[in-house]
Amino acid sequence: MKILVLHRVPYFKIEYHRGISHDLHDVTYFGTDTALATLPPGLRCERVSRPGARPAFEEARDWLAEEPRAFDRVISMSEYELLDAARLREHLGVPGAPVDQVALARDKVLMKRAVEEAGLRVPRFLPLPSFLRLGGRAPWNGRTVLKPHRGASSEDVLVYATPREAAAAVTEGRTGVARLDGPDGPDGPDAGPAREDFQVEEFVAGPIRHFDGLVQNGEVLALTASEYLGTCLEYAQGRPMGSFQIGFSAETRAWVSRALAAVRIEDGTFHLEAIVQAGDPDGELVFLEVGNRVGGADVVATFELATGIHLPSYELRVLLGEPVAGTFPEPDADRLRYAWFVHPGHHLAGREYRGLEGAGAFRSGPRVVTWHELPPGAPLPDHITYQAGETVLAGIVAGDTPEETREWMAALFGSLSVATRPAAAPLTPPLVPETPEQVPA
Repeated sequence: MKILVLHRVPYFKIEYHRGISHDLHDVTYFGTDTALATLPPGLRCERVSRPGARPAFEEARDWLAEEPRAFDRVISMSEYELLDAARLREHLGVPGAPVDQVALARDKVLMKRAVEEAGLRVPRFLPLPSFLRLGGRAPWNGRTVLKPHRGASSEDVLVYATPREAAAAVTEGRTGVARLDGPDGPDGPDAGPAREDFQVEEFVAGPIRHFDGLVQNGEVLALTASEYLGTCLEYAQGRPMGSFQIGFSAETRAWVSRALAAVRIEDGTFHLEAIVQAGDPDGELVFLEVGNRVGGADVVATFELATGIHLPSYELRVLLGEPVAGTFPEPDADRLRYAWFVHPGHHLAGREYRGLEGAGAFRSGPRVVTWHELPPGAPLPDHITYQAGETVLAGIVAGDTPEETREWMAALFGSLSVATRPAAAPLTPPLVPETPEQVPA
């Protein structure tokens, strides 16, 4: 089989060799030089570099126009290029999910409409242009979330006290989001297109859970449930977060299946988030969003620790059309609960990092599975990241119960603080006279 991979996610995050036999198949990786540099040196494959100045679909289409060739599969493991892969499949006539199907799991307005039509609860919402045409009136009162249709990691997500406050911030160009406020103000030439990319929704209070797993031909084959400690939005604002695995019922599994069916996620991995509404005696789940991809941070690692299943490997087999039901390894007999945790550093970018304080009592504890701490003096990230080696701290902890892992993380978060100091000004080189006349007398 000839396989084209739109390569964006670093290789070590996917480990393609675990899901694709590179001896049996002819695999071409199409990506920027930075992405291609993450491929193992001895991997049998073709590497094709792209500039990265335009969408992957456009650059792949132009490359194939100059060097025509056929592929049996076109794959992307990055949520940012799932639509590019779908467009390229349609352009080449290659099997796989079409654009309209993939869009349901990428656009938060489309997915909420579909889930609501399937009879599941969603937060009330409005596309931003519709909301503004209503003068900031919404079918809810109280806290209001402004966020992109296709964002990730809670970038450009804001919470306002009321719908009217959200509307005023947008119309007056003071959201702090560059593409909404724009260099020319709220009525500048780019304001209209940018607003099309945003929505508002009611803020639903309650614990947020995420469900991760694998689906093939519309059947959920593997599933774990976890609950966040902290939120992605709080992490974006500079606070630590994590999630710990919990149990789930047959009813919850059925709910997940209904949500996936509503957005037509039929093959591959999924990362689905929902809210247990505070004060709801029945604990009904409120759908938040879903992606046809693996979760970030250490979701893949904790899933494999709990189930023995490496999600990206099995997703690749599913995307190649291989049946995977009945091929899963036996889970560890210990049946421990796992949690991942991260501490941000992006909010301190530009300062000199001096180290993490308050971690000593936790760093080498018996529950710790992995611990990746940024060394003092290392550069702080200038963007939101959950990646070990980039953010201040990332790790995994294990416990016998969800309560144990949650309490351990809560204690860790309460103890940690990041030590920084203003970055030293760069040394100015001494002035070297260009001619003798410049030397003072």
